[in-house]
Amino acid sequence: MASRRQRAQIRRPPARLYLITPPIEDARLFAADLESALEAADVAAVLLRFAGGKGQDLREAVTTLAPVVQTRGIALLLDGEPELARRLDADGAHLTGTEVLKRAIGSLKPERIAGAGGLKTRHDAMIAAESGADYVMFGEPDAAGGRPPFPAIIERVAWWAELFEPACVGYAGRFEEVGQLVAAGADFVALGDPAWAGEVAAAVRTAAAAMKPVEALE
Repeated sequence: MASRRQRAQIRRPPARLYLITPPIEDARLFAADLESALEAADVAAVLLRFAGGKGQDLREAVTTLAPVVQTRGIALLLDGEPELARRLDADGAHLTGTEVLKRAIGSLKPERIAGAGGLKTRHDAMIAAESGADYVMFGEPDAAGGRPPFPAIIERVAWWAELFEPACVGYAGRFEEVGQLVAAGADFVALGDPAWAGEVAAAVRTAAAAMKPVEALE
């Protein structure tokens, strides 16, 4: 039987960008940056993160930003807010850790995307897939801002791409990592802080230009 990588060489679509916002404090102010980012290049999905806030504040923020994303045919995901995603007709949620995923997935599937992050081991990733995650993410920072060594992220992405069907998102901490993640087999490359530091449109264009596979650096 052909491996996923062998099948992918025949029919795998090009990898696409997945943008992760900074923690948003004022959705109305952030909307202009978000619009600039999405006009600059092809983007598959946007993960909205919020700086605190509950209830009505979060609902108003999502309502403000959702049209900027969804009217362009881009998937809108909410970080850790599956119920809010369902109520406000977002396209899905990103869930950190297998236990959180298991608890939330019933409120999302099959209509919405359930993404899994915070997967510290290969076993965690396999549990996420078995639980019904639509994608697994490797390499994102933890709550303290730490992330695995980049060679370990590349190894994990390549392992997943070789063996498993659910989509793989590789997290790029800097532009130089983007092409290496694509070469390793990532279906999507997530980009966070580098996309929003400085001139947003130029940063996203830089990321898009880096989506050509390159060999991993030593």
